[in-house]
Order: sequence, then C-alpha cells, then structure tokens
Amino acid sequence: MQPTQTQIVVVGAGPGGYAAAFYAADLGKKVILIERDKRLGGVCLNRGCIPSKALLHAAHTITAAREAEHHGITFASPSIDVTRLRTWKEGIITKLSGGIAQLAKMRGVQVISGRGYFEDSKTLRVETEQGQQFINYEQAIISVGSKSAMPKAFDLGNPRIMTSREALEVEDIPENLLVVGGGYIGMELGTVYATLGSKVVLVEALDTILAGADPDLARPVMNYAKRAFKEVRLRAKVSKMATSGKQIKVEFDVNGTKTEELYDRVLVAVGRTPNSADLGLENTKVTLDDKGFIKVNEKQQTDDPAIYAIGDIVGGVMLAHKASKEARIAVEVITGENSSFSGVTIPAVVFTDPEVAWCGLTEAEAKARNIEVKVSKFPWGASGRALTFDRPDGLTKLVVEPETERLLGVGLVGFGAGELISEGAFAIEMGATVMDLALTVHPHPTLSETLMEAAEAFYGHATHTFSKKREDRQ
Repeated sequence: MQPTQTQIVVVGAGPGGYAAAFYAADLGKKVILIERDKRLGGVCLNRGCIPSKALLHAAHTITAAREAEHHGITFASPSIDVTRLRTWKEGIITKLSGGIAQLAKMRGVQVISGRGYFEDSKTLRVETEQGQQFINYEQAIISVGSKSAMPKAFDLGNPRIMTSREALEVEDIPENLLVVGGGYIGMELGTVYATLGSKVVLVEALDTILAGADPDLARPVMNYAKRAFKEVRLRAKVSKMATSGKQIKVEFDVNGTKTEELYDRVLVAVGRTPNSADLGLENTKVTLDDKGFIKVNEKQQTDDPAIYAIGDIVGGVMLAHKASKEARIAVEVITGENSSFSGVTIPAVVFTDPEVAWCGLTEAEAKARNIEVKVSKFPWGASGRALTFDRPDGLTKLVVEPETERLLGVGLVGFGAGELISEGAFAIEMGATVMDLALTVHPHPTLSETLMEAAEAFYGHATHTFSKKREDRQ
C-alpha cells in the first residue's frame, strides 16, 4: 500500500490537537488528524474538563437547594439517581464529540482512528482496526496529552482505587472515600462526591491545598472543605494501600506516626504524567526531559525540524486552553508567521466551591522571585451582587507593578470566578494599568464590578469599601 501524502499530520485530537488541525485547514493546509480513542476531544472532553464540570454543576444544584433554606425557601432532601446522572453527563460528551467530528468533516480534515507511531522524521505509521497505514508528512504536530499519575505503591489493580478517569464514571457513591491529593482535581472531585453523600477524607502532603493559588484565594475553599468533607489532613502522606475484602486498607504517615484506616474507595489525584512512551520518538530527533515531556522552544518546535509538540506533552501548566493557544502558535510558525508563546497570559480556574481563578503573576510568585509589587483587594462581603447570591465569601485582588502601576496579576475567589478572570487576562495582555481598570465603568450590581472597585481601592477611593489614601495620590 502506498503511503498517504499530507502537509500536516496531527497526532492526538484533544483541545490542542483538533484546534491545530482545524486552524491549519482554515489556512489552506491538507491535514490528517490521528486519534486512538473512538471519540474526538481527548481527555478534557471525554474524561476531564467537561464531565467534571457537569458533575460539579449537579453538585452545586444540590448545594444551592440546601442553602436556599437561609432565604426562606425549603426543598425536600434530594434523591440522587446515579444512572440518570451518568446518562446526562455522557449525553453532553457525546454531543460535543460528535460536533468536533462534524467540524472536521466540514473543514476537510481527514480523521483516522488508530495509534500513531513515528517510523522516522517524515513517516507516521498508524495502527488501525483495518490494519497498518503509513503517512508521509511535511510537518507533524504531537498533541497526545497526559494521563493520571498512579504511584506503584498504590497500583494494586483494584477498581476501588481510582484515578480521575474512573471517579468521573460515578459507578456508585461510596460511603467512605479517601482523596489523595489536594490539587484542583482532588478538590473538585472531592466536592462532587461529598455533595452526593460520601464521607470524604482528603489527604495532602503539603501544608496547603491548591498550591498554585495564593493562600488568601485558597482559604475560602479550605473553609468550605472543612464543612463539606469529613476531614482535611495537611502534611500527611499515604505510605501504603492493600485490599481488605470489599474495602481498601490505607496506611498513613503523619509526622512519623503510622495509622491504618479502611475506605470503600480511594481517589488518587497526585498529578499527571506525559503520554510520550510508545510513540516511536526514538526514531526521530525529538528529545525528552527527565520526566518524559517533549522539549520544545517558544515556537513549539522540537529538536526535530519536522515535528512540533503542544499541550500536556510539553509540560508546564496542563490546561486545555494553553494547548489550544500552543496549537495556533505551532500552525502559525509552520505557515511562516513570527509567532511564539513568549509572554502569553494563561488564566487558571479551579471549579471548587467557591471557584478560584488567577492569571499573570501571583503574589506568592512575586515574593519568591523578589519582585516588588503592590496588592489591592476588594472583599465580596462589600459586593451587593455577591450578597444577593448569598455568597459573600469571595475576594478580588490585583497585583500591581509599583512604578508603572501596570497590572501584573489578577486573582479571584468566589461564585463564578472562572467567568470573571478573562477580564483580568485581557487587561494584562493589553498592558493595562490599574487606572485603566478603575476608569472602566462596570455595570451595577455585578460581580465584575469588584474588579473596578479593587482598582479604585488601590487609590484609596473605592465606593463600597474604605481604605487609607496612598500618600503619593493625596
């Protein structure tokens, strides 16, 4: 069989892969998209971002019904049909995945279902159900993503020990659930299961949850977890797991003291590892770092001139929108544009209760790097809109360069923070100053107004909070 000829082959159809394939096709390139799963969309759509947010929405609905009693509205206790919940979630995934397939067809992107393997720097072998197929390409973009890390000590082959992939299937609602890891995955899924009725114990080896967020932004989430979870244990480690009948026996190490407990299920959420094995990369000039991530420069180029890489496989923050941005950069470089990932602002959102979001420089990063900054905050307890949601537990903060008053970072915690952070990202990308934000009229009453008031507070004249005037502005 003669090899198929194409200009660009994209390996992996997640948010980075299909974005790259579609953009390249829009620019007139002949593109082939390879995906080993039956459904397009990658981990994010099928086993990550989308299903987790669907379940979190269901959880937030239950929470809102419970909290409505404070407003004088009482509902009966919720009855949870796990099968219908799972069917609804799967329906969302199927619709979105089918939409991606239809968009690929409309753009003329050829989709091949199979596993890609590099024979050399110009040839990709694809193993499909119909047999092997060879593709000769001018450029390749690798976007094969990552998978949940599972330490060998926990990998017993017992289905009661789950990663996020299994947890999102919601096979049942365990009475007692242990969550190992206080990052965004552990906190989000811990929130889901706690709301559905599980007694959740969360264990984190560090002295804080959500390590990437500033402590003042993580604090309201910790306060919620202390109420919703059975227990949150910081500076604690899981040293061993073993099967014990229909439960998992877990050994903990807390300050040198070992204890054992039984759980119905365990969710291991301790990070992700790259899918760089069994790709045939050794047959190319592509190189990996010591953790298995593909090395790229700011133009997404690998050490092989014909091969680019984007998304989780290149490391850094593992976010779908980062992969999508890198996809555009890779395609633009391939088509001759002077594009690079240098200076790009990538917002992060944790969909806990309350949500946490930030972009640019955090206060903690500034301190660690000895960068002088000024911080301005606006508490949501002073926001009329937050009070109408009965959610005054939020906070908006700005990280500012003192000399120029340029915005370096924006952080939010509170109801709907993920929907607000884009204004901060836009302001940073545009090189906006605090004054620019303060002078921008925001509608009242809205949560977006807290960004304007945080900017006004920087100058000491926010309407709905009192702060001392800065000496240089008097």
